[in-house]
Amino acid sequence: MTDTPTTPETPTHQTTPARTGDAETIALMDRLLEDAGVRPNTLQGKRIRSILHTALKLQADEATTGEVKLISQSLKELRYALKVFRPYKDTPKISIFGSARTPETHPDYLSAVDFAKKMASSGWMVITGAGDGIMRAGHHGADRQASFGVSIQLPFETNANDIIEGDSKLINFRYFFTRKLTFMWQSAAVALFPGGFGTQDEGFEALTLIQTGKAPLVPIVLIEPKPEDGGAGYWTHWDNYVKKSLLNHGWISPEDLSLYAIFNDTQSAVEHVLQFYRNYHSQRFIRDRFVLRLHRPLTQLQLETLSKEFTGLIAEGTIEQHQGPLPEERGEYPDLVRLHWHSTKRAYGQLRQLIDRANAFDQVNTA
Repeated sequence: MTDTPTTPETPTHQTTPARTGDAETIALMDRLLEDAGVRPNTLQGKRIRSILHTALKLQADEATTGEVKLISQSLKELRYALKVFRPYKDTPKISIFGSARTPETHPDYLSAVDFAKKMASSGWMVITGAGDGIMRAGHHGADRQASFGVSIQLPFETNANDIIEGDSKLINFRYFFTRKLTFMWQSAAVALFPGGFGTQDEGFEALTLIQTGKAPLVPIVLIEPKPEDGGAGYWTHWDNYVKKSLLNHGWISPEDLSLYAIFNDTQSAVEHVLQFYRNYHSQRFIRDRFVLRLHRPLTQLQLETLSKEFTGLIAEGTIEQHQGPLPEERGEYPDLVRLHWHSTKRAYGQLRQLIDRANAFDQVNTA
């Protein structure tokens, strides 16, 4: 659904050696790449060579055994995780977070089961941790075939729940940071149910990455039953904290509140996630120009409306529309429409509002 390409790189035919002996080392690596079926002068080949070169530099840096182990294990974990997810790259996925301590009879558990079931029925897959509580509820609702288990090795919790245990889509991580990166990298949406430090950590990290533009915008839904249905007002208290302790002190902007939405019923939360992708597809930067990919074009009047309403996102000029890929996109998603403009590279809460506005426009061409 989303991607985060950086500024396009212009392939070069020669990499400048960084230090004495590097030219010979690069030649040796190029031969190794060729033996592995990789063309060294392609962009892909240069990046793989860069990984090899970085690993070799650890020796020159006098890295300790522990430092080498950290880098080696991290790379192994990310490579394997991407391998597991790759066959499902065209299926949208939602990450579900919440307490591992939630009993199976608790309203939060039942709500998570219902939400995951509805997302799976809408063609989505679910990513959760592999433990019990809300994690098991996500697997319970989506069923095993539509579930990924993203486990973390802990001293007191090492077993996967009975639904995902033994599945080929169960991934075991040693490090939290590689696990968290995988969650965000693979998710087209995030759902949070009540939980402890881990839930708060995952929620605030998702918000921080999106607020700062380090991750593409995705819908973030916070779900809990109404008090009369057994809910404890968890997200209401959380929302009050965010507004009183963060917004009122000026530590976040008013538009940042648009980055999440709170729901007391699962159907509304599902509809919110699906509405986000009603017309929006994905985003990327091309140098200072922000590119928003849409399924259907907007009218000229709608473009002018967006330019007037969201001046805080536009460094200069107006929002323009283009059918098909821009030259720098190298033919990506040829059937999609592009909105693009010179970006201020800030106010991602406003960008979320712009996407919501574009999704809500009547698609009948009246201008």
